[in-house]
Amino acid sequence: MTELIPIELRDGVALLTLNRPEKLNALSYALIDRLMQRLDAIEVDNAVRAVILTGASERAFSAGADIAEFSASVARGADHAVRDFVRRGQTMTARLESFNKPVIAAVNGLAYGGGCEITEAVHLAVASDRARFAKPEIKLAMPPTFGGTQRLPRLAGRKRALELLLTGEPFSPAHALAIGLVNRVVPHEELIGAADALARQIIRHPPGAVAAVITATTRGLNLSIDEGLLVERAQFAMLAGREELSHGLAEWRNRPRDAAQTG
Repeated sequence: MTELIPIELRDGVALLTLNRPEKLNALSYALIDRLMQRLDAIEVDNAVRAVILTGASERAFSAGADIAEFSASVARGADHAVRDFVRRGQTMTARLESFNKPVIAAVNGLAYGGGCEITEAVHLAVASDRARFAKPEIKLAMPPTFGGTQRLPRLAGRKRALELLLTGEPFSPAHALAIGLVNRVVPHEELIGAADALARQIIRHPPGAVAAVITATTRGLNLSIDEGLLVERAQFAMLAGREELSHGLAEWRNRPRDAAQTG
């Protein structure tokens, strides 16, 4: 059987590929479940410090949910559709968002529907100049169901998000960059290299500090500032007294200085 989520280990970085190119990497139930299994294994593997997620083929990152499979669930009733489709997709995007190692989407082509929602959920995203984005669920007479009505307004602002959600029209990587959906746009042939370089900028820092930043930011985003500061404080307290913090402070104190440096 074809591996739905091939993994390539690249010196501390795991490259995961959504691998249904004949279906434009549509998010079948089996593919989502396999991605969750991969994340579970990576989470406890100390040799893997970051994840890059991309799509197979030149055409698509992911064109969204597997509509034929989803339609069968809808035909069985709302309870089945919510359990099999909505809950599964929301669990996947929540897992990506809260994952304690950095997850970077390398958006190589179409990122429609659920593919766009994955891009919204991951920590960072690099887009090919050939990428294309859309929130087309409105054209199916439904809202996004993997978190798109919640995360996109937080990234882009309410009015800009609603325009995309209510029209369903495709938008360019340049627009994705302008609204904060992706961090940068690069030539297509440089995509994986750029995502890998970004991952390596991050993993040169201690893993505990990286996880603390991700956790404090993700949890605090939807809290009041006072509640968010408590999360930030708790994440720091978990690191206080650990060797990596003591080592980092010692290195900073002992760093070479010239006459212009202070502190």
